[in-house]
Amino acid sequence: MNKTLNISEKIIKSKKLIVFDLDGTLVESKAVLDDEMKDLLLKLLSVKKVAVIGGGKYELFERQLIAPTKDFGKDALKNLFLFPTTSTAFYRYKNEWKNVYTLNLSKTAREKIKKSFYTAISESSYKKPEKVYGEIIEDRGTQITFSAIGQNAPVVEKEKWNKTSDVREEIVAKLKKLIPEFEVHIGGLTSIDVTRKGIDKAYGIRQIEKRLKIPIKEMMFIGDAMQKGGNDYAVKKTGVFSVAIKDPEETKLIIKRIISFSIKKNK
Repeated sequence: MNKTLNISEKIIKSKKLIVFDLDGTLVESKAVLDDEMKDLLLKLLSVKKVAVIGGGKYELFERQLIAPTKDFGKDALKNLFLFPTTSTAFYRYKNEWKNVYTLNLSKTAREKIKKSFYTAISESSYKKPEKVYGEIIEDRGTQITFSAIGQNAPVVEKEKWNKTSDVREEIVAKLKKLIPEFEVHIGGLTSIDVTRKGIDKAYGIRQIEKRLKIPIKEMMFIGDAMQKGGNDYAVKKTGVFSVAIKDPEETKLIIKRIISFSIKKNK
């Protein structure tokens, strides 16, 4: 096990809520929960509250998380909290999934962001691939997202582009000059997300504290992009205890450890 995953029993017992990134942490990019992760999540929900903050829109959360967990039962689902589109929306379970808030961008703001994307892309060294998978620029209402090879690209193609053609930092630098009044951050393997100023995963952590009445010191964040510039890096601003993982398989190891120590505590 990666040494950073060797979290002490004392720390685990001090955390009431576990916050996960979605793509690259609980699932592969745009994939649904696999059977093992589904079983582990169900067990985890019996001992801890769980929140998930991801860049995808709610409809993607429905496919990746809500559909696979629909048979979990009310007691488990009431402990699960969802924050799509980089926490610009919040959903919780009360007999069904209900929206708590949505921070939509105005039509004018969305148009300005999209126009700025086209300008930044045209002035960068980005080359649109011959084959793309879905939209390159997607309007998610609360967030505008650029996906270099398309929203629906297979993980293997995303990984290939990320290793050989990633020019997102160049595009981000241009966007920050064009639209300084918005938040611009790199997401996943091929994406750039733009939201309202001040909206990032740190905002999500603070919303969890505010709305669930759980202090940040009683949370743990787990994500695969904790490096500077990564879309999970922002959580460090809150002081939340955070764990960097490389893939969902490492996440499974942490969940097993949390469950083990939490069950011991409850005996």
